[in-house]
Amino acid sequence: QVSPGLRTPRLPVWLCSVSGRHSVLFGTDSRLLSDWKSERIFHLYFYSGQQEQTQTAHLTIDTHSHHWEEAQREDPCSPRKRHPALEMAIRTKWAGATVSWNGTDPFF
Repeated sequence: QVSPGLRTPRLPVWLCSVSGRHSVLFGTDSRLLSDWKSERIFHLYFYSGQQEQTQTAHLTIDTHSHHWEEAQREDPCSPRKRHPALEMAIRTKWAGATVSWNGTDPFF
């Protein structure tokens, strides 16, 4: 029998398989589980356990940013247009969200 704490977590946790590697994406705000209004700007943390990751990445997710304005200024073939696989995985839950890596070089 599965514990109720595992069936209904108190904090948001996602197990990810990004680029063939397993990792954990989690938040420390329990409101993300029950209040859609808290999904405006929030923080998530990412840990892959890989040797090249020395600390947990702190990400800021903005689901109401004006990402299309930036897209109009850039050439669609520009290498800066490409997004890390982790950002694309996050966008499967929050379509169109912008992800700030807060000073960490994006990996994945």
